[in-house]
Amino acid sequence: MNEELAFRRCEEITRSRARNFYYGIRLLPGRKRRAMCAVYAFARRVDDIGDGSLPGEEKLARLEEARRGLDQIDPDSTDLLLAALGHALVNFAMPLDAFRDLIDGVEMDARGTTYETFSDLEPYCRRVAGSIGRLSVGVFGTSDQAAMQLADDLGVAMQLTNILRDVKEDASRSRVYLPREDLERFGCGEDPSSASVHPMGSLIRFEARRARSWFERGLPLITLLDPRSASCVAAMTGIYLRLLRRIEEKPDRVLLERVSLPSWEKAWVAARSLTAATAVGPRAVTARGMNGGARRDRSGTTARHAGSGTEVGR
Repeated sequence: MNEELAFRRCEEITRSRARNFYYGIRLLPGRKRRAMCAVYAFARRVDDIGDGSLPGEEKLARLEEARRGLDQIDPDSTDLLLAALGHALVNFAMPLDAFRDLIDGVEMDARGTTYETFSDLEPYCRRVAGSIGRLSVGVFGTSDQAAMQLADDLGVAMQLTNILRDVKEDASRSRVYLPREDLERFGCGEDPSSASVHPMGSLIRFEARRARSWFERGLPLITLLDPRSASCVAAMTGIYLRLLRRIEEKPDRVLLERVSLPSWEKAWVAARSLTAATAVGPRAVTARGMNGGARRDRSGTTARHAGSGTEVGR
């Protein structure tokens, strides 16, 4: 399969579907950017199966087909996405088992899995989001063994943010990702979409603190990467931290709509991340760029959120 054609298709998918990630991906040099688009495009194919309207059994069959496709990754594949991944693997040591983890996670959606505790939810977050973090590290390239775990932790943080952002949308699909014990603790019942505003607001802020603690765990990844890769991660996490802050400030909004950032703000975060990482270095990104996600109290002092003992995707 023509390499340029395969990567072009993946870039088209990423540009049109990755509402937040593309702002970071486009900061990478050409070869890494194309590989990341191939990763995203295949992940999008899997996620679309889980989010589609097919009956559960048919979703599971499609997901098994996607799993078999991983054994057919080849630069000469007639499937554009598998061909692009084949070309990417020539240059980057991506852990393909992470795609299998992703499929396992989406299978949980297809089966209608619910979560009693955060300890039940965490493996799901690692499968559907931490998996992409691990694949990304394979593209970024680093010799530090801690990078995979840190990327996995950032994936949990982002997935928790997705869960909070998508409460209304998920409810329309009869999905509840918030742990049942947390819903009960805050008096929200089993269906968050029908909960009263005050208890739901308290629950959302609690889960947001949990997500923030996972960001703090995973952000040291940036210091292990080259400047352009660091800027990519900083842009993605910077966008998510700003989104998380919006949710914290007005938690009742998640019951009414899907909270998002305007395009200009995402572009600003990406530009700031690139400038900091390339001009000053990756360590400066964690010190400067990530502070955009922290709230300030009325005295102007940065307010740090203490995480709960265990922390919380989709």
